[in-house]
Amino acid sequence: MTVHFIGAGPGAADLITVRGLRLLSAAPVCLYAGSLVPRDLLASCPPGATLVDTADLTLDQIVATMVDAHARGQDVARLCSGDPAVFSAVAEQLRRLDAASVPYEIVPGVPAFAAAAAALRRELTVPAVGQTVILTRAQARSTPMPPGEELTRLGRSGTTIVLHLAAGRIYQVVAQLLPGYGPDCPVAVVAYASRPGEVILRGTLAGIADAVAAAGVRRTAVIIVGRVLAAAGFPDSHLYSAARDRSGTAGGSPA
Repeated sequence: MTVHFIGAGPGAADLITVRGLRLLSAAPVCLYAGSLVPRDLLASCPPGATLVDTADLTLDQIVATMVDAHARGQDVARLCSGDPAVFSAVAEQLRRLDAASVPYEIVPGVPAFAAAAAALRRELTVPAVGQTVILTRAQARSTPMPPGEELTRLGRSGTTIVLHLAAGRIYQVVAQLLPGYGPDCPVAVVAYASRPGEVILRGTLAGIADAVAAAGVRRTAVIIVGRVLAAAGFPDSHLYSAARDRSGTAGGSPA
């Protein structure tokens, strides 16, 4: 028996991986967050599967459900919105499963920031404009940010920054990023990326907060800040350059 932590993707039911869908369709027990995982995806569970909405459960209750399934010899599909590697609260679940000697595996998924970039039709790493992406969040009622990861400090880098769980604090986010990026820095906010109700807001740091407030966007949104959002006239990547030496074997051939 194994607990499968499956990245369910950013929202659209068909953005789960083939592996994740295969495991989901065979697991007799499925745990999911009702507010984040699309109901259409649950239709892929096998007939008679036990479906557990974890939205109102505590961590101990969630883990107890997994341990009980393990005792019965049943596989568990634990659906995580986006990708389990980022802001999924998987780490503390794994720690408890280790203590209970319950085996598990992690299946990656499409992260929300990737779906947001796709909706914007933008690459987040553009030659000579931006090659670094910071994934972070805004401080709210959740656990405090570690020392050195304050938004004001991260903003000094001037690199592309992606904020999760921050739309409801957009005015605070803007105030903290303005010193590092300036009021004319491009910003985009994508809510419900890949879903039918997707909302895309574009602007600059000077006006994005008012636009977000006017649109009523407060959750399930990704904020992207950086010059890559308006990049133009940048050089072509060296990867496909005619001047690139392709005679060597190091690195292999590009796809």
